[in-house]
Amino acid sequence: MFRLTAAALVCGATLIPISFGASLPDPPASQIPDIIARFAAKETEFAKARGNYTYRQSVKLTELDDNGSPTSGKWEIVSDIIFSPEGKRTEHVVYAPVNSLQRLVLTPNDEQDLRDVQPFVLTTDEIPQYNIRYLGHEPVDEITCYVFAVKPKKLEPGKRYFEGQAWVDDKDLQIVKTYGRGIGLLKRNSDEQFQKFETYRQQIDGKYWFPTYTIANDTLNFKEGGPVKIKEIVKYEDYKQFRSESNIKFGEVEEPAKPAQPAKPVTPPKKP
Repeated sequence: MFRLTAAALVCGATLIPISFGASLPDPPASQIPDIIARFAAKETEFAKARGNYTYRQSVKLTELDDNGSPTSGKWEIVSDIIFSPEGKRTEHVVYAPVNSLQRLVLTPNDEQDLRDVQPFVLTTDEIPQYNIRYLGHEPVDEITCYVFAVKPKKLEPGKRYFEGQAWVDDKDLQIVKTYGRGIGLLKRNSDEQFQKFETYRQQIDGKYWFPTYTIANDTLNFKEGGPVKIKEIVKYEDYKQFRSESNIKFGEVEEPAKPAQPAKPVTPPKKP
């Protein structure tokens, strides 16, 4: 996601740990392809429905020191995202202080990952692009989920893909959480690095699960200059259906906040 600046400093850290809860009975192996097809169909419905919602996206990226404390290196942006009925994405920046990152430079892949990969949606049309492997059946807070490993079969030039794991509600058959990173073909000798992230969804309209919170607390290991530790928080808030007064808010623009408790809770990690 990033490349190193000439003034980069060396830091050390560990990746975000991920753990599984107590396992539940697995469905018969013969049912797995049908489960995948059904949740992809639900994701397709959700992708179309999301085209009728506007929302606010806030991003805060902070460079950390060796002890994991914030430094003065920071990038923030708050945008109002509007999707037309035809699916055209419009972004209006409402808050963008001066970029003070000193170790990192944002690349064009950042925008694509923020737009498409971190709020990952796996539709029926995209299923053939991925290898999807069933991992288990487990509770996530009060939700029981099927867990799948997701990996692109082939990388095409100019495209970004999700690689990681997806938790799918075994009743609604929609993704409620993802953990992984964005990947894609890079130019020769590129030293871009891509952080691991977790994205949580919440039922906004009583039917579909919308991305509400993404967190990354990772180390980017550059070929030259060594590791750089970062923290990223993305909030997707104030969802509002087109020509509707209903919305949901999760906090103020200036300071990221933990999302409100979902209708069926999936609990994001605690803020340090």
